[in-house]
Amino acid sequence: MPEPTKKEENEVLAPAPAPPPEEPNKEKEAGTVPVKEPNKEKEAGTAPAKEPNKEKEAGTSPGKDEEDASPPGGLPPGLGSRALERKDSEWSIGESPAGEEQDKQNANSQLSILFVEKPQGGTVKVGENITFIAKVKAEDLLRKPTVKWFKGKWMDLASKAGKHLQLKETFERHSRVYTFEMQIIKAKENYAGNYRCEVSYKDKFDSCSFDLEVLESTGTTPNIDIRSAFKRSGEGQDDAGELDFSGLLKRREVKPQEEQPEVDVWELLKNAKPSEYEKIAFQYGITDLRGMLRRLKRMRRVEKKSAAFARILDPAYQVDKGGRVRFVVELADPKLEVKWYKNGQEIRPSTKYIFEHKGCERIMFINNCVLTDDSEYYVTAGDEKCSTELFVREPPVMVTKQLEDTKAYCGERVELECEVSEDDANVKWFKNGEEIIPGPKSRYHIRVEGKKHILIIDGATKADSAEYSVMTTGGQSSAKLSVDLKPLKILTPLTDQTVNLGKEICLKCEVSENITGKWTKNGLPVQETDHLKIVHKGRIHKLVIANALVEDEGDYVFTPDAYSVTLPAKVHVVDPPKINLDGLDADNTVTVIAGNKLRLEIPISGEPPPKALWSRADKAIMEGSGRIRSENYPDSTTLVIDIAEKDDSGVYNINLKNEAGEAHASIKIKVVDIPDPPVAPNVTDVGDDWCIMTWDPPLYDGGSPILGYFIERKKKQSSRWMRLNFDLCKETIFEPKKMIEGVAYEVRIFAVNAVGISKPSMPSKPFVPLAVTSPPTLLTVDSVTDTTVTMKWRPPDQIGAAGLDGYVLEYCFEGTDDWIVANTELIEKTKFTITGLPTDSRIYVRVKAVNAAGASEPKYYSQPILVKEIIEAPKIRIPRHLKQTYIRRVGEAINLVIPFQGKPRPELIWTKDGAPIDKNQINIRNSETDTIVFIRKAERSHSGKYDLQVKVEKFVETASIDIRVIDRPGPPQLVKIEDVWGENVALSWTPPRDDGNTAITGYTIQKADKKSMEWFTVIEHYHRTSATITELVIGNEYYFRVFAENMCGLSEDATMTKESAVIAKDGKIYKNPVYEDFDFTEAPMFTQPLVNTYAVAGYNATLNCSVRGNPKPKITWMKNKVVIKDDPRYRMFSNQGVCTLEIRKPSPYDGGTYCCKAVNDLGTVEIECKLEVKGGLSFCRLLLQGVPPNIIDSYLRDLHSSNPEE
Repeated sequence: MPEPTKKEENEVLAPAPAPPPEEPNKEKEAGTVPVKEPNKEKEAGTAPAKEPNKEKEAGTSPGKDEEDASPPGGLPPGLGSRALERKDSEWSIGESPAGEEQDKQNANSQLSILFVEKPQGGTVKVGENITFIAKVKAEDLLRKPTVKWFKGKWMDLASKAGKHLQLKETFERHSRVYTFEMQIIKAKENYAGNYRCEVSYKDKFDSCSFDLEVLESTGTTPNIDIRSAFKRSGEGQDDAGELDFSGLLKRREVKPQEEQPEVDVWELLKNAKPSEYEKIAFQYGITDLRGMLRRLKRMRRVEKKSAAFARILDPAYQVDKGGRVRFVVELADPKLEVKWYKNGQEIRPSTKYIFEHKGCERIMFINNCVLTDDSEYYVTAGDEKCSTELFVREPPVMVTKQLEDTKAYCGERVELECEVSEDDANVKWFKNGEEIIPGPKSRYHIRVEGKKHILIIDGATKADSAEYSVMTTGGQSSAKLSVDLKPLKILTPLTDQTVNLGKEICLKCEVSENITGKWTKNGLPVQETDHLKIVHKGRIHKLVIANALVEDEGDYVFTPDAYSVTLPAKVHVVDPPKINLDGLDADNTVTVIAGNKLRLEIPISGEPPPKALWSRADKAIMEGSGRIRSENYPDSTTLVIDIAEKDDSGVYNINLKNEAGEAHASIKIKVVDIPDPPVAPNVTDVGDDWCIMTWDPPLYDGGSPILGYFIERKKKQSSRWMRLNFDLCKETIFEPKKMIEGVAYEVRIFAVNAVGISKPSMPSKPFVPLAVTSPPTLLTVDSVTDTTVTMKWRPPDQIGAAGLDGYVLEYCFEGTDDWIVANTELIEKTKFTITGLPTDSRIYVRVKAVNAAGASEPKYYSQPILVKEIIEAPKIRIPRHLKQTYIRRVGEAINLVIPFQGKPRPELIWTKDGAPIDKNQINIRNSETDTIVFIRKAERSHSGKYDLQVKVEKFVETASIDIRVIDRPGPPQLVKIEDVWGENVALSWTPPRDDGNTAITGYTIQKADKKSMEWFTVIEHYHRTSATITELVIGNEYYFRVFAENMCGLSEDATMTKESAVIAKDGKIYKNPVYEDFDFTEAPMFTQPLVNTYAVAGYNATLNCSVRGNPKPKITWMKNKVVIKDDPRYRMFSNQGVCTLEIRKPSPYDGGTYCCKAVNDLGTVEIECKLEVKGGLSFCRLLLQGVPPNIIDSYLRDLHSSNPEE
């Protein structure tokens, strides 16, 4: 017998792997099973799940076999019905309908949104494992997507994970791909079916379906369990169950049933078309059609030839409930022991089960068959067995009391009643051939009372008029229901109403029936809004308008539904006249500018529109074309005044009148103008860039208070006025600023009121901003004698446009306030000498700057000046770069500036090497503060020691400067060839006689081939007086020459060898000379001595020298013959023979004789220098700095002995 395809079978059963036993109870409580496709569910209706009442009364519970073969709860049978009703489906064993395969291909060919790899269907054998993989790309996802696995259309497998089902997920960071796996472990037959994987991320969604086919293990015989496959109503047995197939009968027309002869359901299904399966299932009481078809498919399999059985059991047996069935097998060997089994449990002989033996036949009788006997049976003989299916058919249910035709009115409760032959039988109700599906939201309800079945219709309507029928497995009955309207009576009609604007409108009527109706206004439907409410309460209908508007006026009609009766009413809305003055001031004053047109529009209201009348001083203002006129409109009235004048000011009255009442109001009109121009302003005071100006208010303010003034100015020669203030000036005085000093200006005024700006006033008299300069700066005393005081100062910081004419110097004696002018005339210089002063007197001095605007503020000297000459000891300030030898090249200029101090002006004496300086060769220029030594072109004869002596009376200060003028050296004295061997030549020479007044820094050696005599440099900056020239060309003859070099450069000439060096050709025997080992040991020797140094107190000083010796000498520094050791104020360095002593921030007591001592195994050498620290400190300051008193006394004694005159 054919069965549904794998996909359709799974849509109905949707078996889950190892479902928990609690699932059926949950579905029984829910009543119905949700379906994933809402549109299909809406068409087919909601199919009830198992009938919980029957199951509860029978006390049944699902067994283990049922759990393995069926889902936790029944799905709506309508799904199976749709799968079976496909007209284009042709079924075959193990094949899917062509239409379903095409739908699956179309679904899989759709473009995937999230999936990168979809799970594919597969096949697995019983007991083996299989894994399904889905991959999702995560490039555009911010977080992990949500993935769900389903079996069928509703079962979420996340809650089923365990021993037989595992869900895994991984993430690959490099490819950014999520991998989701579902692994089925030790698959069973009931795991086969359709599965679905869903992935979602925010508003994105994607899904994919795939099939799992579970094959039987090789060499095993299928174990057909009819009891677990058929889910039907039972009578209290433990293995009873049910599956409601009412959904299979949706949208079927009821056809009269004819009595059929006794038939075998198995043979009937084998020979029937797939489209007739549902009809056969309902007619013969089959409640598990899909299970029966699945069993039929297993029975169609070809049984293998058995060695133990000569004849096996038939594939299936059928018996009516309460009947007797006979199972017969024939053995090939009668000695074999035979055992009978039901659902795997051995059957023992009893009154119900009877066993007979007839030769090789073995017979089992089952008496009084009941529904629990509907199961799989098999018999074993030795190691072989054969099986069969037993189907127990229930007797048909008959209709014992037919339905009756019924009439009712709309809104009444209708009950259609019938009786059947058995209690709680399966009965279907139909309306015009379509099945009625009761539900919580349906108007149809079915009540069962034993054998009575009642269809209840609450609130019948005309649409319920139809032919209703009831159908059972053994018969049917039909009846007609006619629903009519009740006669309608108008108890309270609508009445016409007249209401004031803003009041409530309430239209009310009452009819005899509780029915709905429609309201219309002027023939158009009325829609309920916040403003308009429609109320229906029982037989009363109301239309309520909370605040009546003019638009609410009209003809209203109420029409009851399904009746031709209408209830009309008219509504008239009236409103007393009102004047709206909200846009005016509190005192209802309107201000208009003279010369402008006034159009005063006053909003008015009233229904019907009122008539308006304007008047002034009991004189009516008529409508027309006059300068003052009125204009009236339905919602406003307007007063018009063309070219307003001062005389138009006054009170204007408005009178409104209509059938609902009157209204009055008064409005004050005020005509204003700009003020007159003010009088010309007066300039009372003038500064460098400012002035003070005043003025009087205008005579006429234009009828509006003066708000302020604008001020403008211009240059006298210009015609462009510039406004000085952008905010109104409230006062009649103003200070213009930021004017150009020395330029003539004029100013004028504008008066401002609420109307506008007046014309400008007449300009003021011209004025010129001028100002005195700022005080002179830096007034100091330049010199003082016994009768004079010389003062000097700096010019003022700000002079101004008036310029600077000169200065006035004043003085007064201490103790008086009489200032005496020192200069009778203005002086332009910033230095002046006050003469004729008494000796030992004290005076105060001040200076003023004078220009065209007057004298500036005086600049005072801060303290009194004693008129007495002061002797200041001379001091020479030698610049830092002159404290060491001053080196210049021949031809360069020498310009030395040596500052000094001393008063009175000291006497200066220059000497060179102890002799007076020749002023014809050396220029000496002296001033009061410095002396300059200038040589235009230095020569070597200018080198020497220059001594400067500064003398003030008995005080003398001396200083020395060493000047060295250097030039390029002469050539070496003699260059000779010492030896020639191989490709090498040994040269030697003697230093030049003239070193250029500075040390020789190196030599440059050149070679020339005798043939070309072109010179090429071989060695540069060479320090020794002998060298070996290598890599010469064999066979050539060479000359050599040597240049001397100092810091000025190479000598002008070079000394060449008198003889040439011939490089012998190959074949000559060269005998290496014998050299004695050179003794490199050397006693210490200073190559650069220490020099006397001057240091400034507080600044680091260094002493440098260079030493040579082998072995390397040990360096020791001493001060005044005392070794310097572990003193943080000194740092000693030695690098490549250069020795340095650094004295950190020296003070005068750090001065003295410093010695550098070098010692090695061959000898000892010492060198000394003197260090003088300028800037002495007092005894107290030295003591505060932590200097020991004995050192301070020694320092002061040395200082006194070096300067005995001080």
